[in-house]
Amino acid sequence: MLDDRAKLLLKALVERYIADGQPIGSRTLSRASGLDLSPATIRNVMSDLEELGLIASPHTSAGRIPTARGYRLFVDTMLTVQRGQLGQHSLAPDQPQRVISNAANLLSSLSQFVGIVVAPRRTSVFRHIEFLRLSEKRLLVIIVSPDGDVQNRVIFTEVDYTQAQLVEAANFLNANYVGLAIEQVRERLKNEVDSLRIEIASLMNAAVTVNSEALSETQDEVIISGERNLLSVSDFSNDMGHLRRAFELFEQKAQLMRLLDVTGQADGVRIFIGGESQVVPFEDLSIVSAPYEVDGQIVGTLGVVGPTRMAYDRMIQIVDITSKLLSNALSHHK
Repeated sequence: MLDDRAKLLLKALVERYIADGQPIGSRTLSRASGLDLSPATIRNVMSDLEELGLIASPHTSAGRIPTARGYRLFVDTMLTVQRGQLGQHSLAPDQPQRVISNAANLLSSLSQFVGIVVAPRRTSVFRHIEFLRLSEKRLLVIIVSPDGDVQNRVIFTEVDYTQAQLVEAANFLNANYVGLAIEQVRERLKNEVDSLRIEIASLMNAAVTVNSEALSETQDEVIISGERNLLSVSDFSNDMGHLRRAFELFEQKAQLMRLLDVTGQADGVRIFIGGESQVVPFEDLSIVSAPYEVDGQIVGTLGVVGPTRMAYDRMIQIVDITSKLLSNALSHHK
């Protein structure tokens, strides 16, 4: 366990390093901490902190920098967040995908790092369906979800349907199957297909297939904004290897989703510091994330990805506020 003096020095070192980005020497730390300690005493405490794995000495400097373990102790026990210092921001209710994209942009612009939002899983329930004859044996299927998203898909059929047949099939489907999940529709079709007219049964099966394919293609979409912001972060711009690893992570959206999916299992803001576990495999990066809701149900995750040397107190505010704004905008969209 650290005594109060060691905690104060570690806190001062982390805060000063976050602000300046330079290894912190004993003289600088003495001034930053405000403690009346001799340089020798401070060096002894820093040596103890280094033995505990909380700080490290880069090869090119006699100063110290925080380690992932040091950042974690700072975040968990020393960080104070002043609420309400970000000014007024808003996300207007709109089409869900547009609101989510705006949220990612807001995270990026406020943090000056990378904003990420994992979109909600699309519901498999539909509100309305239409069939449109494009040419012989070629149809356009239009499926409208309860939240207003529209899926269009061109399909080819074995027989040539008239527009009147297509309207009849769509009316039947809208009258009897709206509000059911696709899995329920598929199950009912198995039992009812013998009693339905061939053309209606065939078109309904085609619609179910189209909706299932559309859902599988768009599940858990990851919206990323502001990757170029990292080009101006000295921690990355001075080391192309760090920058390359960061951009590789953004290209691997499946891995990003796994990182952020952990957050969806808990309320509130969570912080993942690179290098402390396998959750964030890149020791150069940290993620500050939070879940967001629609009508009280957690449906997705958002966050800021940046260097481990970030102002965690400010990032917590940004992520917390954006999560609430997104939840409110999506819940009030009609």
